[in-house]
Amino acid sequence: MFVTTLRRIVRTGFHGFWRNGFVSLAAVLIMVIALSVIGSTLFMNAGLSSVLSDIRSRVDVNVNFLPEATEADALTLKESLESLPEVETVTYVSREEVLTNFRERHKDDQVRLQALEELDGNPFGARLNIIAKDPTQYQGVADFLGDRNTSLSGDQVIDNVNFNENKEAIDRLSIIITSTERLGFFLGILLVIISVIITFNTIRLTIYVSREEIGVMRLVGASVAYIRGPFVFTGIMYGLVSGLLTLGIFYGLALWLSGPSERLFGDFNVFQYYTSNFGQIFLVVVGSGIIMGAISSYLAVMRYLKS
Repeated sequence: MFVTTLRRIVRTGFHGFWRNGFVSLAAVLIMVIALSVIGSTLFMNAGLSSVLSDIRSRVDVNVNFLPEATEADALTLKESLESLPEVETVTYVSREEVLTNFRERHKDDQVRLQALEELDGNPFGARLNIIAKDPTQYQGVADFLGDRNTSLSGDQVIDNVNFNENKEAIDRLSIIITSTERLGFFLGILLVIISVIITFNTIRLTIYVSREEIGVMRLVGASVAYIRGPFVFTGIMYGLVSGLLTLGIFYGLALWLSGPSERLFGDFNVFQYYTSNFGQIFLVVVGSGIIMGAISSYLAVMRYLKS
C-alpha cells in the first residue's frame, strides 16, 4: 500500500511538473538565481581564503644572528621555535645564502657591492624566517625570542628581531583579516536567507495556481499526506533541475574566469577549484536546491490545507 501510494505521488508530482510547464520554468529560473547566489558564496569564500592565506604567508618575523653565532646556535633556536604551537614554519637561511641574497637584491647598486668587497669576509649572520599560524601570535613569538638571546656558552647570538619594525603593519593586517572574514561570513548568511525567501515565495505562487485542485482533492477525502506529497515531489524536481542547471552555468563561468581569477587572487584558479571540489559543490548546490524546493512546497501547501 505504501509503495503504491508513493508511486502515485511521484507520478502525479512528475506529471504536474511537466503539465505546468511555464510555471515550472519560472520556478526553475528563480531557483537557478537563488542557487547561483549560494554557489557564488562558496567561490567567494574560497578566493578570499586563498588571498588571506597568501597574505599570511608573506608576513613573517626575521631573526638575524650575529656573524659570530654558530650554525648550531641557529638550529637549536629553530628547533625551539618549531615546538611552539603558534608557529607554522621556521626556515633557516645560512650566512652564505644571506650574502648571496644581498648581492642579488642589490645587483644594480655598485656602491653597496663595492663596499661589500672591501670588507674582510662575510659580514652577515644566519637568519631564521618565522611564519606564525595567525598574525596575532607574533607578539608571543617575539617574547619567546627575547628570553633566548644567548648560546649555551652565554654569548649573545641574536643581532636583532624585526618584529617591532613590522608590528604596526602586522597589527593592521590582523584587523583587516578578521574584519574580512567576518564580513564574508555575514554576507554569505544574508545572501542565503534572501535566496530561501525568494524560492519560498516563487514556489508558493506555483502552488497558488493549483489551489482549486487541492480543494477538489480535499472534498473527495484525500489524506493530507497524499495531497501534499505531489507538490513536495514537484518542489524536489524544481530543486534538482535548478541545481544541475546551476552547475552547468558555473562550469562555463569557471572555465571562462580561470585566467582572470589567477591574476586577481594570485594562486587561486576558479576552474581548478571547481573541478577539484566538484563533489562538495554538487552536494551544496543540488542539495540546497532539493531541500529548499521540498521545504518551500511543504510550507506553501499548508495554507490551502488549513483553509
